[in-house]
Amino acid sequence: MSEDHGGFEGVRENVDGHPMVNLFGYATPYWLRLLAGILAAFCTRFARLVPPIVVAAAIDRVILNSGEPGLLTTAGLLPTGSITGEAARVAFLQRLVVIAAVAYLIRSVTRFVSRYLLQSTAQKIQRDLRDDTYDHLQHLSMDFFANHQTGGMMSILNSDINRLESFLNTEFRQLIRVVATVGGIAAVLYWHSPTLALIALAPVPIIGVASGYFLTWIEPRYRSIRRTVSRLNTRLENNLSGAPVIKAFDRYAFERKRVTEQSQTYHDEKVGALRIRRAFFAGLRLLTGVVFVGILYVAGMDFVTSAPGEAALQTGTFALFFLYLRRLYSPMRRVGKSANKYQLAKSSAERVFGLLGQAPTITDPEDPYRPDDIDGRVDFEDVTFGYDDDRPVVRNVSLSVPAGATVGLAGPTGAGKSTLLKLVPRFHDVDSGAVRVDGVDVREYALQSLRDDIAIVEQQPYLFSGTVAENIAYGDRTVLDGEADGDEAARERVREAARAAEAHAFVEDLPEGYDTQIGERGIKLSGGQRQRVAIARALLNDPEIIIFDEATSDVDTETEERIQESIERLVEDRTAFVIAHRLSTIQDADRIVVLDDGELAEQGTHTDLLAAGGDYADLWDAQADEGPVSADD
Repeated sequence: MSEDHGGFEGVRENVDGHPMVNLFGYATPYWLRLLAGILAAFCTRFARLVPPIVVAAAIDRVILNSGEPGLLTTAGLLPTGSITGEAARVAFLQRLVVIAAVAYLIRSVTRFVSRYLLQSTAQKIQRDLRDDTYDHLQHLSMDFFANHQTGGMMSILNSDINRLESFLNTEFRQLIRVVATVGGIAAVLYWHSPTLALIALAPVPIIGVASGYFLTWIEPRYRSIRRTVSRLNTRLENNLSGAPVIKAFDRYAFERKRVTEQSQTYHDEKVGALRIRRAFFAGLRLLTGVVFVGILYVAGMDFVTSAPGEAALQTGTFALFFLYLRRLYSPMRRVGKSANKYQLAKSSAERVFGLLGQAPTITDPEDPYRPDDIDGRVDFEDVTFGYDDDRPVVRNVSLSVPAGATVGLAGPTGAGKSTLLKLVPRFHDVDSGAVRVDGVDVREYALQSLRDDIAIVEQQPYLFSGTVAENIAYGDRTVLDGEADGDEAARERVREAARAAEAHAFVEDLPEGYDTQIGERGIKLSGGQRQRVAIARALLNDPEIIIFDEATSDVDTETEERIQESIERLVEDRTAFVIAHRLSTIQDADRIVVLDDGELAEQGTHTDLLAAGGDYADLWDAQADEGPVSADD
């Protein structure tokens, strides 16, 4: 099996515009929160710059008693001139302490405000994006689900969207940190010494350009890693879901080998990217170290060679430079990590917004038909359909079913029975011909109006994790809402549907009756019980057209007889299509249609088809306990 089959790399082509611009578009409704958070973040960063300035002023004005004005003096926060006398120096020191305390207070308050506003906004964006992506995914057509793997969908809804939230939560704040810290420090250093400031800031453009090249280089590698993660997730999801099959056939070693191979591929790609990342960051550290040494030499030589009091820098300012250098290059080195995170986020954004850009192939027409009710007449007019262009599954089928009729469909496996009936609720569109309900092409209906009157019970019905009552109530939106609200009338309708499907008795025997949790996919119920719950769910909506796709295939003979009796009562006023593996299920149908290799082979009543001695008679004879069955039986 190709591991690329069903992947999501192709959806990247559906992205409209730049994916990261689209991501920030989700922040628009929260612009006021973001603006307040950004302003608070800048205040936090600027407040962090004050304590080193206070230390420099303390060294120069209190310890060394220099009369040279500093930045705080120029700003009007400290007095000018020399500080003489113990009392004056204590008062000066106390003022410095107040300035530092206020700076720390501002920093603490604004840090809380900025982090709360920015992080909570990131969570809101994550929620909105996941909701929109999930809703869009659910509205895509069935062919999309047939061609894409569940593991890949889960990876987008969880891993990719979580990565985008993490990017907004951390890297956006890092961007503010870089701008505010580098800008603030650059201004302070330049005010004190333009020459040393230029030396200190020299690596900034180099780091920016290097980060840009790093982004370009690393991008394809992270795309490859994302593909590998998606394939690995799909393999793990398939194996966990298929655990019973693996156990039954003792394929532990085989599956371990497949998982190990993909895990090793992921390991090799991740380690390769990690090696380059570490080398890039090591280079940045080396560059900042060179600048540190350069400033130490230039400023130190100035102190050594200048006469007392004539050095370009005061002692406190010299200390200030080195305090700031540490803070300057810490966010600059973080630029490389942010570039790395940005690339990961961009790769995820491409998949998320590529999925959002995926258009459903089955949509409402411009002026959809919305009837008040449907009678249930169904016509297939020379219908041809195939999942792939090269081989149709159904070919040239013409069939007219009056409202209220029960039609049984028979034929060998792969004859196209289920596929033909999937065209009625318009899960797929015909390649040629037309399917009409009440004389109107299904392509002219509003999808929901059409599907509201069609119920399907499949051979392997899907039940949701929850209670029996919740699964039955799923068949009708009003009942489901009432069930959630504890409405007794809704609960009674659930019981009525269960009785009609011959499910009430076994449900009452469950530990908590209708409130019994049935587990994932209804695993706590037997196959027959799951099908009866599914039948009850389908009947709750009171559909005009009902499709039973081998709905009694997993039940014992006694249960099948009870369900069959119930079905006969239920379909009296409905159009019913019954696909049956056991032909006894459909022998009383108004008409039986036999498909063979996608074509209509024969049709008629049970008696007529046995008398004709064709495909149906052969199938009937093959299922008979003893010898051929005559048309008189």
